[in-house]
Amino acid sequence: MSNLIQFVANHDDLSTDKGFQFKFYCDKCRNGHMSRFSPNSIGIAGELMRAAGSLFGGHFSDAGNAAYHVQRAIGGKAHDEALEKAVQEGKQYFKQCTRCGHWVCPDVCWNHKAGLCEDCAPDEHEELASQQRQAAKEQIYTKTREQNYTGNLDFLNQGAVVQCSNCQATLDAGKKFCPECGTPNVAAQTKEKFCADCGASVKPGQRFCAECGKPQG
Repeated sequence: MSNLIQFVANHDDLSTDKGFQFKFYCDKCRNGHMSRFSPNSIGIAGELMRAAGSLFGGHFSDAGNAAYHVQRAIGGKAHDEALEKAVQEGKQYFKQCTRCGHWVCPDVCWNHKAGLCEDCAPDEHEELASQQRQAAKEQIYTKTREQNYTGNLDFLNQGAVVQCSNCQATLDAGKKFCPECGTPNVAAQTKEKFCADCGASVKPGQRFCAECGKPQG
């Protein structure tokens, strides 16, 4: 089988005791070809023995397992023959690169002009487009990190930003009234009282506003 290893190294063996089947993969893109299923006469016999065992029960039910182990022991030649046949069938769906030795699918991964796989001889137009997209991606990555998108955010709330209790607009704690709806800023008035009419500072115990004369509660 050593003459087949180069091709079958990249494959799945889907064989069971019922028959043989193999799936071969392109070394570059993993496109695959599945061989036709080849029944195994020994596997069929094993199925019959298992059926007989299930009918009679008892110790004869172990005949199914015995048939499977017999098939595994003497089925090597049948398996190798099926594999060799599948390899010959599968080879026609792949091309081998004489530079790297890989087997690739001709539709996607083969450079017909160069007579090599596209790993060894990339398509010029595809490679140019790929490099352009890669360069654009790297430039976008660099430029986006040169911009400061969070400079106006106060993560520690050092500016004591609060929300208006009426309309939830953002306002500084030092503002006496909400600039959106005019509601007094509760946060600012907890430290100092202001006239609800004109916003002038009102001292504790002061009955009237010194600016507008409005009675203070």
